[in-house]
Amino acid sequence: MPAHMLQEISSSYTTTTTITAPPSDDLQNGGEKVDKTSLYSEDIRPEMKDDIRDPNYEDEEGPVPKLEYVWRNIILMALLHVGALYGITLVPTCKFYTWLWACMYYVVSGLGITAGAHRLWSHRTYKARLPLKIFLIIANTMAFQNDVYEWARDHRAHHKFSETHADPHNSRRGFFFSHVGWLLVRKHPAVKEKGKLLDMSDLKAEKLVMFQRRYYIPGLLLLCFILPTLVPWYFWGETFQHSLYVATFLRYSLVLNATWLVNSAAHLYGYRPYDKNINSRENILVSLGAVGEGFHNYHHSFPYDYSASEYRWHINLTTFFIDCMAALGLAYDRKRVSKAAVLAKIKRTGDGSYKSG
Repeated sequence: MPAHMLQEISSSYTTTTTITAPPSDDLQNGGEKVDKTSLYSEDIRPEMKDDIRDPNYEDEEGPVPKLEYVWRNIILMALLHVGALYGITLVPTCKFYTWLWACMYYVVSGLGITAGAHRLWSHRTYKARLPLKIFLIIANTMAFQNDVYEWARDHRAHHKFSETHADPHNSRRGFFFSHVGWLLVRKHPAVKEKGKLLDMSDLKAEKLVMFQRRYYIPGLLLLCFILPTLVPWYFWGETFQHSLYVATFLRYSLVLNATWLVNSAAHLYGYRPYDKNINSRENILVSLGAVGEGFHNYHHSFPYDYSASEYRWHINLTTFFIDCMAALGLAYDRKRVSKAAVLAKIKRTGDGSYKSG
């Protein structure tokens, strides 16, 4: 990329909103403990509070409800992954353009989750103009991981009630459950109960998000399955078999598992330089696969930072994408945590693994 373009993108940081984080629950005011609720009710986005961890919420005592399997999901997920495994055997005989098409579809659909459903709509860490929103809603539909409204509702619950039964993919229930198992069983009653209490008025007011929700099934069939299969077959004569099993089934399963690793591996394996009291961790391998979402201890410590990382573009394609959109005038008001707030958090609650620079 030309040097002047990099300089322009970098200089667009002057439009970010640098903020200090809400105080931690271990701060004191005049020697007295501050009420936890008042600490966590403060937020740099006055319109958004329901993705901030509620430190007062604890699981109710009693036995865990018996798992209710959703056999339709189990069968479909098994068939998808069998198809993906077969697709792996076909990769060496794919045409180059098919491989390139699958990689492009992977990245774009991934951005639909990371830059779209996650950082824009779940956390409101930046604002986007209509052309960018339309691109992200299309990319999100390509990813087929539930519509933006449902994805954001589950993700806000995950942040607010992290590592409890009200967390849809509670990592304390093990790797498999937090990775994919939560999609194969009925939701815990606490997920449904607390999810209904979340403020989702901002998304209900967005016509584009509600449009996607209304027409989600035909949209996902077209964008996640039909289009990626037909394009290689029609435009450069790829076999239908290769188009279906590589460009569609294998590509889709890879996007799914990369996203799921944020819920599983990034909550179980890695360092906690910002907050050792929460399960989310820094995992570089996850960040590689999930286009920048592996700096998870930072993200749960500062969910309102649009970069979801302290290190800007370092193994973070999503932040680079958002900054490019800002340089084009399509993204703006990017929220950024100040260095002083980050260092203060590290000093208070970090696990000692932090290395500056």
